[in-house]
Amino acid sequence: MESRIIKSAPHMNYLDFIEKELKLPEKDKNSPLVLDLFAGCGGLALGFEAAGFRTIGYEMLPVACQTYNKNLKGWCKQVFLDTKSELDESADVVIGGPPCQPFSVIGNQSGVSDPRNGFPAFLSAVEKYNPKIVVFENVRGMFYRNKWYLDKIVEYLQDNLKYNVEPPKILNAVHYGVPQRRERLFVVAHRGNWKFPEPFHWNFTAGDALGELAFSIPESAKFLTKSMDDYIERYERKSHCMRPRDLHLDQPSRTVTCRNLNGATGDMLRIRLPDGRRRRLTVREAAKLQSFPDWFEFCGSEGEQFNQIGNAVPPLLAKAVAMSVLQCIKGTDILENTPSLAKKHRMMITQ
Repeated sequence: MESRIIKSAPHMNYLDFIEKELKLPEKDKNSPLVLDLFAGCGGLALGFEAAGFRTIGYEMLPVACQTYNKNLKGWCKQVFLDTKSELDESADVVIGGPPCQPFSVIGNQSGVSDPRNGFPAFLSAVEKYNPKIVVFENVRGMFYRNKWYLDKIVEYLQDNLKYNVEPPKILNAVHYGVPQRRERLFVVAHRGNWKFPEPFHWNFTAGDALGELAFSIPESAKFLTKSMDDYIERYERKSHCMRPRDLHLDQPSRTVTCRNLNGATGDMLRIRLPDGRRRRLTVREAAKLQSFPDWFEFCGSEGEQFNQIGNAVPPLLAKAVAMSVLQCIKGTDILENTPSLAKKHRMMITQ
């Protein structure tokens, strides 16, 4: 439990904030190149491009590649990655989110024996292309039943590939401007000096993100039925919930996942309207909670879009990490020389 107090963001419009923070600069062929493995729809890449990197993505799902290519300046190639995969070119940075289902609690933590385990392919690419810095993220479940496998990965990066590896760290997206409590494990391997991004001392709420949308009824609105309400009541009673797990607009959202966006489960994300009815989130609302700006468009069916959003790294969290990567590569305090709305308000609040 952290001792510091996290305050609500004062006098700041959330949509203006993400538009400014995630505005993509003009493409510069001299910018550091990032290979983004298991890229999904481009949440990590959006943060890295906003920080000034060039990206090339690799992803096996065609619809996720379409979303990446529709929105980002880099290009995503549809490919199933394995240890024999040949990527296009060497790069300064290799990043990625190897499939996390083998290590998640919901995925039953099959770990290294799960055929969806993407770490052999990820480590093979690092060995082949020898980047200056490596960053991967995963579910916090790797700290538990599969901690031994995480230790093996760190050992391989250190002993075989001769990287300095930072102690794995869990970052909570809510501390970096994302209106959502979402914890992810980050591992960084480098040959320079590394500093994890400093958290903000304020946060946005779900209400900041959704605004008047939260009280609207879109044409495609899906309302909970009586049987769903009854099921949720039993679920919450059995789970000893002290407060209904509706989306509370005065605080950050619960973690956004494929399951609670796409499935009619007891844990689904839903909004209670003033008239008492409850409706499920729309794609655009889910994207806002993940810190995707409104110009970022998702491809595919509604279910496919929800899955892309739920699997993504929040772009604002990705940018915070990307700025630390840039600082590590350049060897200078990039953050002090890079004005941003986040820095401006962080300074204002702490003065």
